[in-house]
Amino acid sequence: MLENNLKTFPENLLYPIKSYERIPVIIYEDSKDGSKQIARRIAEIIQDKQSRKQAAVLGLATGSSPLKVYSELISLHRNEDLSFKNVYTFNLDEYYPLEDDHPESYHYFMNEYLFRHIDIDPDNTYIPKGNIPLTDVKSHCLEYEEKIKSLGGLDFQLLGIGRTGHIGFNEPGSDERTMTRLVRIDNITRRDAASDFDGLVNVPYEAITVGVKTIMSAREIIIMAWGQHKADIVREAVENPVGANVPATYLQEHPNVSFVMDRAAAGRLTRAQTPWKAGVCQWDDDLSCKAVVWLSQKLGKAILKLTDEDYNEHGLSELLLNAQNAYQLNIKMFNRLQHTITGWPGGKPNTDDSNRPERALPAQKRVIIFSPHPDDDVISMGGTFLRLVEQGHEVHVAYQTSGNNAVHNSDVLRYIEFYEEFANHTNSNVASQTEIENLKLALIDAKGNIKLKKIKALIRRGEARDAARFCGLDDGGIHFMDMPFYEKGGIKNKILTEEDIQLTMNLLKAIKPHQVFAAGDLADPHGTHRVCLNAIFEAFRRLNHEDWMKDCWLWLYRGAWEDFKIDEINMAIPLSPNELLKKRSAIFKHQSQKDRPPFPGEDTREFWQRSEERNRNTAKLYRELGFAEYEAIEAFKRWKFK
Repeated sequence: MLENNLKTFPENLLYPIKSYERIPVIIYEDSKDGSKQIARRIAEIIQDKQSRKQAAVLGLATGSSPLKVYSELISLHRNEDLSFKNVYTFNLDEYYPLEDDHPESYHYFMNEYLFRHIDIDPDNTYIPKGNIPLTDVKSHCLEYEEKIKSLGGLDFQLLGIGRTGHIGFNEPGSDERTMTRLVRIDNITRRDAASDFDGLVNVPYEAITVGVKTIMSAREIIIMAWGQHKADIVREAVENPVGANVPATYLQEHPNVSFVMDRAAAGRLTRAQTPWKAGVCQWDDDLSCKAVVWLSQKLGKAILKLTDEDYNEHGLSELLLNAQNAYQLNIKMFNRLQHTITGWPGGKPNTDDSNRPERALPAQKRVIIFSPHPDDDVISMGGTFLRLVEQGHEVHVAYQTSGNNAVHNSDVLRYIEFYEEFANHTNSNVASQTEIENLKLALIDAKGNIKLKKIKALIRRGEARDAARFCGLDDGGIHFMDMPFYEKGGIKNKILTEEDIQLTMNLLKAIKPHQVFAAGDLADPHGTHRVCLNAIFEAFRRLNHEDWMKDCWLWLYRGAWEDFKIDEINMAIPLSPNELLKKRSAIFKHQSQKDRPPFPGEDTREFWQRSEERNRNTAKLYRELGFAEYEAIEAFKRWKFK
């Protein structure tokens, strides 16, 4: 069985009294640890079957969730002689209509990320066909079911979970009696896949999927969830009653299922979000702050107005045992939150900094702002960016990826036509008319065209440079990293490489910053933020022995997708109405992302609209807790390495 390398409840929950979870949950520190244990479990099943001279029948999933599992299985095959010669596999689903060799087909996916790297017999791998006539789909689905039955059924089923709660392509409304069939894909699921298909318009509307009944017939099931953007649906699947509106809840009725997740995906579970409801807690300042903010928001009362009765009536009498009374606790937590608010993100010179989030010295700091995409810096911390420059710090901005996938072909055409007319006007022979026409033709099927990707990268680079200059930087403070995981690996294969880590380390060593700002916006549904942040974490770990690292603080920002909770914030930078407008102007420099971002996620508003709404909402939350009223606030959390 799976090994859990964390306690079954958070560290500050001494022992549980009540479980809100309707399905066994196993939490790992990160997706790498969890994926490794899942792969080990699959290997155990295969080897057990081998010892009995039987075939292992596995149900497999696609998408980003199982990538590390498959990578680990390949490693076990290469390094520990795990053989797949006795294995039959059945994949959950396939887009329809789609050719097998299409780069976004699940046939292509499985061959690219697993099958061609192991010794499995290709004739033993089964994936629904997305390229058959519609008249043949029904019979194909029946044959798929019969083949599974003929092999004795599924020994094991691996699942991911979509943000709609779908398993396979069993979207909300799917009945528990369903079997393999053609289905309509939910629009949220299609939007999540838009970046893979180079735009929503290219995502198929239908898919062939194994049904809920077929999944539930497997003798063992593991469902995975990695990342903060899955936290809400994980809670629904784990803690809500069984219902067709969240198909993953059907798994609660399976006798041998495990829900494996990382800390980020577990973040909305009751045991993590309000652990005092689940058992007896060990109260430290962090948990006390979380509870006080929760109570204040629940009752709609400022912190300093909370009473002993409020705490006692809402299950927090235990918290009061560690304080003299509600008044003393309220004062302590109010001051803690008050001390997060500062107008000096780089520290205020010549002041007592004992109750300030940043150090007073050195007065002028060297600062690196890491931006995963070319606009995350101004979207998420544009006001702070402007403030750091205005207050005299040596600011550098490092754009970690080119962001070329998020440029519309119409923008590329505009630049090509400008170049064409400029060349004609100046009688330039820099590019022939044939080359220009070929570029225009390539726009019809632009995916993978190297020259077009370069043009898109240059468009975003120019916009980023313009925005950074608007914020006060000269070109010496602007760095384009073009991290290989993004530029070479493709939008789906977001695997951190050694070269990515070395690029990050080299920049850090060259600047020796006192402050580093990095995107901790792990709700990003496309995963780029996560990989970029992991590169920074690893670089920090490897450079920890350097003397200058003793004075280097790492601050995480959010803003494009969601903001930090109030109790998580360590530094809050208020923005005036004029500063918010300047931030908006910096965001507007990214013209290719205006009006209709190519990959907006579930929120279809422009990024400046999302950012301002979140910044204003953070200020509103502070105000409701009893603090001064600000126009907007940008929030940061300090990351301290253990």
